[in-house]
Amino acid sequence: MVGMPHQDRLAATMSDAFRTFVTEMQKRMPGRTDVYALFDSDGGYRLHYTHDPVHSVSAPAHPVTAETFQAEPFTTAFTASRRDRSFRTAALHWPPLHPEAHFYAVAILPVFSDDNELIAYLVRLTDNEPMETETTAFMQLAGIALTACIRTETAEHASRELRVRIDEQERRASRKEAQYALAMQIHLHNDADQVLTELMRILELLLPGRLFEIYLSHDQYCSIASVKPLQFRQSDEDSRFRAFTEARLVVGTDEEGKPLEAVFPLRGNQGVYGVLRLAIADGMQPEAETMHSITMLADTAGSAFENARLYEQSNRLVGELRLINEITQRLNQSLKLHDIYHFASTELRNIFDADFSCILELEKGSSELIVRASEPASFFSEHYAVDYGFSGRVIATKEPVIISDYHADSKVRSVWMESTNSRSLLACPIMVEGGVVGVILVAHRRANYFSYDNYKLLQTLSGHIGLAVSNASLHAEVRKMVQTDRLTGLYARHYLDDQIGSFQKKDYCGSLIVVDIDDFKKVNDTHGHQVGDRVLIHVSSIVRSCIREGDIASRWGGEELAVYLSQATKEQAMHVAERIRRRVLTETSPKVSVSCGVSDWNWEDEKISVESLFYRADMALYKAKHSGKNRICIG
Repeated sequence: MVGMPHQDRLAATMSDAFRTFVTEMQKRMPGRTDVYALFDSDGGYRLHYTHDPVHSVSAPAHPVTAETFQAEPFTTAFTASRRDRSFRTAALHWPPLHPEAHFYAVAILPVFSDDNELIAYLVRLTDNEPMETETTAFMQLAGIALTACIRTETAEHASRELRVRIDEQERRASRKEAQYALAMQIHLHNDADQVLTELMRILELLLPGRLFEIYLSHDQYCSIASVKPLQFRQSDEDSRFRAFTEARLVVGTDEEGKPLEAVFPLRGNQGVYGVLRLAIADGMQPEAETMHSITMLADTAGSAFENARLYEQSNRLVGELRLINEITQRLNQSLKLHDIYHFASTELRNIFDADFSCILELEKGSSELIVRASEPASFFSEHYAVDYGFSGRVIATKEPVIISDYHADSKVRSVWMESTNSRSLLACPIMVEGGVVGVILVAHRRANYFSYDNYKLLQTLSGHIGLAVSNASLHAEVRKMVQTDRLTGLYARHYLDDQIGSFQKKDYCGSLIVVDIDDFKKVNDTHGHQVGDRVLIHVSSIVRSCIREGDIASRWGGEELAVYLSQATKEQAMHVAERIRRRVLTETSPKVSVSCGVSDWNWEDEKISVESLFYRADMALYKAKHSGKNRICIG
């Protein structure tokens, strides 16, 4: 009866009490053939009961029915009883005007509650004709008995209602405890993917057969296949979009107003991370308690998801700091640009778990980008225009770029992205003293792969890579200044000495040419030192153009130059010396000539040394000078 209206509960209680009453009357007066009827307080017929003893031979031919209580003079007596709420009697023949009609003595008694409220009418029909005083006394006792039955039944109904309510409260408490325990299971996980997996498991356990889906915002990547990205291009009518932006439960309906889906936000203290969608296939929205339970689980999962992300973020930040420290140390271990680029490219792939990486250097004095390190290696040393592709955008804006899906956003063309079939991209400038010196590219074949945290980390790492590049470039410039003669651009003598010593340890032969400009003092005295410097520079340029790429030309001192030819015999050296002599004689202005001394070494010599090689070349030069100049001698 829990949940029934008060009047319905009262009517049910009265009916049950009346049945108990007639049962007791039958037990106490087994030989009687009385009929008892019950009317409600408004005079409405409820039910009647005929006390028909077993083996009775005096049963009437026409038994009492509900129609009996609509006949006269019963209705007149009942109306009078209702009018003044008093006890009434009447004589009734049933059926009326029938030759076999049966006589009944009718008694009508109003029944009151303990609060003197009219609650029913008790009617008795008996075929005996007792005295009125006896009838009155009997009905008063019967009324007391019915009232007692009503009181008892009311108490029992109240007890049953209370029991039902207690059971319902216990059931709800038990369900809440179960939900709390399940919620705690969600909070046990520090991994965001495990939080969502546990949420789906609990929902399947609580609501088997229901279809649930999880949608996460783009910056909340999840490896679970059933979790989908939340699209932000949808209209305001989209329930998922509204639930996410408004952070509340949204029920989507069809054109007829029937519910199609219920979307619950996955929210934490710092924001909304996604939504949980419940598909409603039958058009019937789940009951409020079920919706409340799902809302609670969604909120719990949102909070646990946020905690897991914060935990992952803190671990990631610690790891990033450790990583930055390690990479900085390793970058500073090398002062060679090639090693730095190669190491940085490899480490960036490992850090971001990327498929491909590429580092391009902006060549000084030109408008080209040169690939210094790349995976795939086929792009190594490739040249690109400074305004080409994503590298050009990065150089123009000096800002990093993140591309979620290259296939969907192909406004900028990239041969590197297309050849590797990559979809996700991070691009970041390498900055040195406010200027761009290069570009870093990191790519993956999967769309929406890189996060905003990856974007920020690459910015940080690019700063350290830029510092390492700056240090290496500065070191290379200083080393070049030390190793190179500033006037002629040729190597310094100590560099030539060191290189010849290295060649003599690994080669089987080599030759040295010492070149001296004849009468160079006269040129300075006649034309001045500036002209003399130009002549020296011009001769140095001729020497550099007459030798191979691997050979070394240096300024030996004053107007003397030295050329080492790796793995060249003295005959080959003579040809080179002669080419230098002829070109100097024909191309210089003012015209000058040169004298050359040539020496060589091979692995069969008793004594192999740099000093011996220079001594013999110097002696040959001395001989050429004193033999008329403008000639070549072998030492």
